[in-house]
Amino acid sequence: MDIFERLKQNRGALGVWQKQAHGYFMFPKLEGEIAPRMKFRGKEVLTWSLNNYCGLANNPEVRETDAQATKDWGLAYPMGARMMSGQTKYHEELEQKLATYVKKPATYLLNFGYQGMVSIIDSLVSRNDVIVYDSECHACIMDGIFLHKAKGGKSFVFQHNDMEKCDKMLSFAKKRTEELGGGILVITEGVFGMAGDLGKIDEIVKLKSKYQFRLLVDDAHGFGTMGHDGSGCGTHFGVQDEIDLYFSTFAKAMAGIGAFIAGDEDVISFLAYNLRSQIFAKSLPMPMVIGALKRLDMIQTQPKLRENLWTVVKALQKGFVDAGFDIGNTESPVTPVFLKGSEEQAANITLDLRENYGLFCSIVIYPVVPKGVIMLRIIPTAVHTLDDVAYTIKAFSEVKEKLTKGAYASDQILISQIK
Repeated sequence: MDIFERLKQNRGALGVWQKQAHGYFMFPKLEGEIAPRMKFRGKEVLTWSLNNYCGLANNPEVRETDAQATKDWGLAYPMGARMMSGQTKYHEELEQKLATYVKKPATYLLNFGYQGMVSIIDSLVSRNDVIVYDSECHACIMDGIFLHKAKGGKSFVFQHNDMEKCDKMLSFAKKRTEELGGGILVITEGVFGMAGDLGKIDEIVKLKSKYQFRLLVDDAHGFGTMGHDGSGCGTHFGVQDEIDLYFSTFAKAMAGIGAFIAGDEDVISFLAYNLRSQIFAKSLPMPMVIGALKRLDMIQTQPKLRENLWTVVKALQKGFVDAGFDIGNTESPVTPVFLKGSEEQAANITLDLRENYGLFCSIVIYPVVPKGVIMLRIIPTAVHTLDDVAYTIKAFSEVKEKLTKGAYASDQILISQIK
């Protein structure tokens, strides 16, 4: 069969919904200034779907820095990859300051988090090494593991945060590496971005003496939000020294583009010379580097940003629990709200929230969550208010009551009427 014909006939797990969902449930356009209130299809909506944890995306100081850096340097400088012609003192300064903040000897900047993680895993492990990972690890980690398998490598997965299964998988990994002479890499996350629960990093590190593995933690949602100083989940658990490689992005608390990997100086140097996603890609543009320096400084010197965030988080999560909602096991700003219903009911709930309540949040259905489960994912930020929280709890309570009474049956609110 012709490749293009196959693609037209089989649009993939998400693509099958394109005709009904495009522009509304998928690829929606949020317009206006980045803020708790934006425009969706011409209407103002209270937005709970932006990973702007510390409220820096539209902060006047940040915008001024970004604008001045663009004026000073343009968007092209520096030209070329870091290794060839894209190295600057500002890239090095950012790396040094990030390393100090996350309490690691060295850091290397990455252009993007997704490609960076894929390339990190690809560079770190040989075909004789074994990867052990949490079943709910992010797609970028999964793609890195796929590359490892393509080279003939082996991996073992343990059920999410199940330490008994983790121990068992490590025993399998140890046996294999003893046969092949390789090593073990364990990968987990600080904050699992979908449901907001924390990886059991503190319990995983207790297994290091038994199995002699290295630990890589993806802390994209924990950096800037978790720990007494915002330096992440390793600090939160008091085990940052036991994390061998600490990874995070600028796309969440920093409200920017880029990422970094931090760890032992020799290992970071190895990665700098071997990460294909960086060696064969243009260096992070100067305005993004200067902007990241400003954002990092604000996160470190203005704890009020994080305090505001957690004031909103605690009020929101307590409000949901007090109203009888199931928010799972979240211990982070990520706030899932679990309901019971079909995919059609989920679509109609979302439609009602957006059109009649002016609330915009992400909707998650099967296969990301089990069939019959609807997850509405709320992302609080430092620039939301307690009034926003109160309104949202009230609206969700009304929606939950409607759901119980069967108001969202697919023949009652017609998705097809969205234009």
